[in-house]
Amino acid sequence: MNLHFKRVYAAPAPDDGLRILVDRLWPRGLSKAQARIDWWAKDIAPSHDLRRWYNHDPEKWEVFRRRYFAELDALPEAVADCRARLEAAPVATLLTASREERLNHAVALRDYLVGAGP
Repeated sequence: MNLHFKRVYAAPAPDDGLRILVDRLWPRGLSKAQARIDWWAKDIAPSHDLRRWYNHDPEKWEVFRRRYFAELDALPEAVADCRARLEAAPVATLLTASREERLNHAVALRDYLVGAGP
């Protein structure tokens, strides 16, 4: 699985491959034409409650990952759909509006999808 990460506000590039928005909310101030999203995977984004609780606090990262993975475990059909789309694409980019580059849900999602969970 060749997965990249990128802020959704960054300009689309030819090497992005399949562009997947993994946020539950549409990014503010960004039109659909500007974003050039191939698939909006809002069903596998963290719940509102989990996202608010985490609030990009580095001290909560490991607990956030466990809770997010539990949410994903409860969504087998949505996760299977995501994996199928990724397997059909030689390259994919997970897009998020998060300014946090290392400890965000897109990173956790990638870990979950490639089996690098807790």
